[in-house]
This record gives sequence, structure tokens and C-alpha cells, in this order.
Amino acid sequence: MSEKQADPDMKGWLYKWTNYLKGYQKRWFVLTNGLLSYYRSQAEMLHTCRGTISLHGAVIHTEDSCNFVISNGGTQTFHLKASSEVERQKWVTALELAKAKAIRQLESEDEDEEDVSDTGVDDVSNTLKVLTAKLEDLRTCHDLIIKHGTALQKSLGELEALDNTQDLTAKTKTVNERATLFRISSNAMINACNDYVEVSSTAGRKWQRLLQHERDQRLRLEDMVEQLARQHSHLEQEAKEQMNQAMPPGHSHSEDEEENEFEDAVEELAENFIVHVNTSQAHKRSNSNVSQLSEEMASLNGSQATTPTDNEMKQANGRPKRQRRTYVPDKPNYPINLWSIMKNCIGKELSKIPMPVNFSEPLSFLQRLTEDFEYSDILDRAAQTEDTCEQLSLIAAFTVSSYATTAVRTAKPFNPLLGETYECDRTDDLGWRAISEQVSHHPPIVAQYVEGNTGWSSWQEFSMSSKFRGKYLQIIPLGIAHLKFDNSGNHYTWRKVSTTVHNMIVGKLWLDNHGEMEIVNHKTGDKCCLKFIPYSYFSRETPKKVTGYVVDCEGTFKWFITGMWDEKIEACRVTSQSIRAGKPVYETGPPRVLWKRNSVNPDAEKYYNFTELACQLNEPEESVCPTDSRNRPDQRLMEDGRWEEANSEKLRLEEKQRATRRRREAEAEKAAAEGREYPAYSPTWFRKETDDATGALIFRYTHEYWDCKERQEWSRCPDIF
Repeated sequence: MSEKQADPDMKGWLYKWTNYLKGYQKRWFVLTNGLLSYYRSQAEMLHTCRGTISLHGAVIHTEDSCNFVISNGGTQTFHLKASSEVERQKWVTALELAKAKAIRQLESEDEDEEDVSDTGVDDVSNTLKVLTAKLEDLRTCHDLIIKHGTALQKSLGELEALDNTQDLTAKTKTVNERATLFRISSNAMINACNDYVEVSSTAGRKWQRLLQHERDQRLRLEDMVEQLARQHSHLEQEAKEQMNQAMPPGHSHSEDEEENEFEDAVEELAENFIVHVNTSQAHKRSNSNVSQLSEEMASLNGSQATTPTDNEMKQANGRPKRQRRTYVPDKPNYPINLWSIMKNCIGKELSKIPMPVNFSEPLSFLQRLTEDFEYSDILDRAAQTEDTCEQLSLIAAFTVSSYATTAVRTAKPFNPLLGETYECDRTDDLGWRAISEQVSHHPPIVAQYVEGNTGWSSWQEFSMSSKFRGKYLQIIPLGIAHLKFDNSGNHYTWRKVSTTVHNMIVGKLWLDNHGEMEIVNHKTGDKCCLKFIPYSYFSRETPKKVTGYVVDCEGTFKWFITGMWDEKIEACRVTSQSIRAGKPVYETGPPRVLWKRNSVNPDAEKYYNFTELACQLNEPEESVCPTDSRNRPDQRLMEDGRWEEANSEKLRLEEKQRATRRRREAEAEKAAAEGREYPAYSPTWFRKETDDATGALIFRYTHEYWDCKERQEWSRCPDIF
């Protein structure tokens, strides 16, 4: 893939400062192409670079007879020590020369890029205009040669047929004149050909230089991505080793530590808002890790906090619970060359990358979005809560719960086809039912509507912006989620946070959710602000940590929230506020567990790390809509472990979708040519309307799906499978 590297300008052993515990450590350094890299040994040069610093813009200065420092604009600093003063001077001289060479090379590359940048769209257009004009000159010369050649041939014929010598002089003069015109036309043709060849050759060389420059840039980018991926993998491995060495043998997370964890988080959260929290009233836990005031923890719902039994559910719904599956077939082990696919996708939109099913899980994005309601019991509790700020803290816990499985679910769901739908009726056990539809293909937009038995409804329009950057994949949600309670009329909205998938090329995939989320009650003006702390090697923050607070319409703090997005969320109520030493101090009640993740089957890793609900989402059901994701053949083949057939079927479905789009575009062009109006694509179960809360155009549910299902009236559904 990469071109052969040049011989190093200098290489040898130096001592590099690591930390105060280990001091200077012996490392093998290599100086080449304006980059100083180091390794633990010479053998590591083949596979692992421990660090690299660019000498362009770097400052090199000596400290004493053996020590010298290289600093690159404050972002990187190497403290180095040579074995002798002579050795140090050799390295400093070589580094200064390499730095000067790197600066000259960079300036030369800038000039090349300026030359290349000249070959832009305007330059290509101008060159094509010149070539077109030259080609027109060639056609003109061709016509003149034909004209004068025919006249010359005619004159020669007349001269041969001449019987007497009286007209010989006149005819000879005519032949000479026409021969001169033919010679002039021929010379013009030759000159025009030379001009055309010269312009095309100059443009060809320029374009060839541009293509070569782009090729070199791509090769450098590929080498850089691979090197960064290797460094990332080894840094991650070293970090884990350091953490394991730092932890004493037999150490475990004690219950006292767990007890103090929430208090520390609340204090840290409070400091971020320039307040001091008094947690002296913090709730104590027993040795069994069960709250001594469990009734108080359940008071978020009053008497409604008790979870009903299966029998109670059965009686409340009036029908028996359906027996559902609890697992899916195990994931087969099919090897695939990841880099060969990924290197051609750098910088592209995720939804436009043709991915084989090897990178997917046997669920569509419609089903994955429905999985957000796995912990809908939080909404049932919130529906029974009269305190709006307390209700808002529960909704915050619900929004965090939707990320519970993303830590281990790194596979990509199937992109839905335009018009694809998914229904999920769980009123008999979970107390809600949902309908989702892919309402737009470019850009891809999913519309969803969910209604609960306890008087709440939720709807959202989900779209996203995503880019593959080689080393990681970033996903930025764009839609707004809505939640409304019938009894109070409280209407909440929020946006999802960003998600980044790391180690796309080398190493084990891992996922991080990060960003800020604001949940607003449009009726009362109450707000909840949540911050998903991004993971960083250099941060002391706990990975996957979430912190936040709830304020009323006047900006008064009511609740503090903290937890982990893949584990649990706790909150404590602000009981009183006072001013001490000019700073606000908040007295808080005991922490309450608002949400805790359900336990996962230890064997779940064998079947895509699915939860029990995820296993049930694609379970075959009768009487569902023909466009339902359960009926999608490539997804079903993948779930059954027939991946080669699934890939073939996936290509067929995508080509069918493209053919349908081309047909609609052709019909639209024909209608425009005839002056007719061509109707735009319209979803089956949603209509575009203006949202009352945000004022934006959204796809609103028509409330027709479940009636059509009861009648089995599917005539309006498109043929997409």
C-alpha cells in the first residue's frame, strides 16, 4: 500500500523522560523525512511506533552537556538525554538540518499545491474552451482543403484535356493559383494541428500532475491512518496494563466506595455550577446493597411504584401474555478484510456506503429505534407523578436508558428502504405499542409514534449526519423527540447526543456517547440539562459518566442527576438553599435510583449482544403490514446465518429501490415537459405538518395504522421487498 520509505537521516539510542516514577527510559530513535519517531527496541520498527514529533515549527534547545528538548508548539515535548556531549551534538545538528529540510519541503509542497489548485474547475473549463476553438479551426481548415483540393483537381483535369496551346498560359496560371491556395490551406491545417497538440499536451501534463498529486495525498493519508490505528491500539493496551498494575491484588469495589460514589459525583456536579452541596443527609445503604429507605426511593410514584406481577398484567389487559423468544441464532464467524472496504469510504456519508451484512446486526434501524422504549416503565411512573420537576428527572433517566446497550452493540443496523415500516405491539406485557416508517430516503428520515397504556405518547422524527473519518465514525442525530402526558398536558422535547465508534480499522470496536442534552417542558418552562462526558485517555473523568440538573421556570435548582449511561441513573432532590460566604449552598436529600440497567445473558455476545427485547423485535408475526421489517428477506437470511444469500438479496433490494427512484424521476421529468404537476412521494402512515411546540415541519402520525391492521387493509402499501 505505502511506498518504500527513505533511509533515515539518523538513528540510535537516546534516553527519553517518561514520568517521575520511571524517569529516563532507553528508547530507539529514528529521524527521517522531518519526523523523529521512537520505539522500545529496533525490532518494534516493523510494527509499533511509540510516538512521533514533527520538526517543522519545532523548537530544539540544549539544557546541559547531554540533555536537550524538542517542543512542537506546546502540543508535544520530548525531553531527551544522550550518552555523551558529542552524541548530543550529533543529534542536535542532525535535527536542525532535518528541520530546515522539512521547512523547505513544506514550502515546495505549498507551491505545488498552488500550482495544482490553479487546475481547478475554471481552468479545466477554459482549457476545454480553447480545445473546442482549436477543433473548430481544424474543421475549418478541413473544409478549405476539401474545397481548394477539389478546385485544383478540376483545373488539372482541364489542363490535361486542353487541345490547343492558345489557352495553355491562362490554364497554367489558374492551376498555380489554386495550388497556392491548397498549399496555404494545408499549412493552416498543419499549424492548427500543432496548436491543438500543444494545448492538449500541456493540459494533459497538468492534469496528470494533478492526478499524481491526489494519488500521493491518498497514499500519505492511508499510511497516516494505519499508523494512527496501530498507535491507538497499543496505547489502549498500555493504558489497560498500567491500570491493572496500579490496582492492588484482590482489590474490589467496596460498598463504602459505591456509597460515596454518588456523593462525590453530586459534589463535583455542584462545583461545576459554582455551588456547594451538603450531602450529610445522604442516604446510607445496607450490606446487601439494598436501600434502607426503599419505600422513600419508591416514593417517586407514591403508591404506584410497585411493579405489577404477570398475573396482574394479564388481568389488567384482559388477555394472556404471548410467549416470546428469548434469543436468536448465534452469529456465525465469517472473516472479512475490513481495511479493504473501509479505505474507500473515508469522508463519505454513512447512509451512502454499500456495506455487506457482515458489519450489521439482524435488525433494521426502525427496530433499533423502537428499542429505546425497553425501559418504558419509567414513563409509566412519570405519568403518575404530579411534581413536574420530579417528572422531568424521570424523563431524563428514560432518555439516558436508551443508550444502555450501545456500549456493546457496535454493529450497524440495516438501513430501511423507503416505505419500510415496523410495528411493535407490546400492550399485553410492556404496556405500549409503536409504529415507525421510513418517510424519506434522501435525506434518510424515520418517523415514529408510540402510545402507552398509562396515558403518555411519544413521537419523533429521526435523521442524522454521519461521517467516516478512517479511525472513527461519528454520528450526529438531527431529529427532535417529543413526549406528552394526557393527564397533565406536559409536553417535553429533546435531541439525542452524538455517538462515536472508535477503532474502525485496527483494534476492538468501542462506542462512546457524548454531548449535551436539554429537555424542555413546553407547558411549564422547566428544564433539565444533561452532559454526557466524552471519553479521553488524558481525562480523570469516569468513562460513560452522565451529570445533570433540573431547574424550574425561574432557574431554581430542584434536582441533581448523575450516573452512567450503560449502568444506572441516580438523583437527589434539593431540599433547601442558602448563601454562605457569598456562594449558594444546597441541602440535598438522599440519592434515589431512577433507572438501573437490566441484567444481560452471559451468552449474549454469541448473538450480537442482544437484550431479551432486542431478540424479540424481529420475531416473525402474522398479520403485520407487508412492508414490515420482519418481512425483509435479506435481514431474515442474516438472522438465520445465511450471510452469502443475505448479501445477494441485499443487493437485489437496493437495486430495486434505485430502479423505483429512477422511474419516478423519469416520470417527473416527463410531467414537467408536458406542463403537468407530478406528485411528490408521500408516506403511508405519516403526513408532513407544522409542529405546534417547535414550529418546524414534522411527519405527524395519521392514527390509521392499527385500524387498517384490524381490517387487514394493506392496499395502500408499496411493493418494496
